[in-house]
Amino acid sequence: MRVLFVGDSMTIGSAGEHTWRHRMWRHLERARGPHGAAYEIVGPREALYDKAVGAPLSHDYADPAFPAAARRHLAGWGEGWLHMAPVIAGAVREHRADTLLVFLGLIDLGFYTGSDATAASVRHFVAEARSAEPRVRMVLLPVIPNTRARHDIFFAAECERFNELLTEAVAELSTPASPLLTATPPHDWDLAHDTYDGTHPTARGEHRIAAAFADAMHRAWDVGGPYAAGVVGAQPGTLRARRPAGRAAAG
Repeated sequence: MRVLFVGDSMTIGSAGEHTWRHRMWRHLERARGPHGAAYEIVGPREALYDKAVGAPLSHDYADPAFPAAARRHLAGWGEGWLHMAPVIAGAVREHRADTLLVFLGLIDLGFYTGSDATAASVRHFVAEARSAEPRVRMVLLPVIPNTRARHDIFFAAECERFNELLTEAVAELSTPASPLLTATPPHDWDLAHDTYDGTHPTARGEHRIAAAFADAMHRAWDVGGPYAAGVVGAQPGTLRARRPAGRAAAG
């Protein structure tokens, strides 16, 4: 299994964070055990976003033991479905990815496109990924509304509509050869505890996002096992340092 993480700012993370990618790596290591199935994390990027310079140049992960090979990803601060659809085929082909874990959409809806156009980008993304690997499988996590959705009724409605369109696309496009899954968003996502600025995840939020992907893969494909329940409840204070609040609607 060759895993490629695809996402926006909530997936790339910023300097000093663990990221949910790290939590997922730890889960895969625990689930693999001495005789488990082999896996590799792949992708063209390794860095975190450095807010001080406004660019993805940091390698200051909260866990220095997070190996460089497991830091690989295709995620970008401010990048959404609109940006990833044109580049996913090249990433899948070059890195021979066969399993995509995708968490995108909030930045599209917040800054670039409406729900219908964003759903069209999802379909473009799927087609492009399959052009590089016809048997690729994907787990897609719906948008988790952020603090903007609490005050902007139109934006909240767009998030809800996009998630409905995403579910429809997954049901329509999934095939036995190239299955698609919709992960279940974390139950009772709490902006005060699961995010540090109303959008980006704290340590607890990172665990909950990783759990959504891990549990979907386990239930549908018997990959690994259930995400450790005790881990999901980890508190935000396990971050080495809380990052300064950024633009809440950023993705």
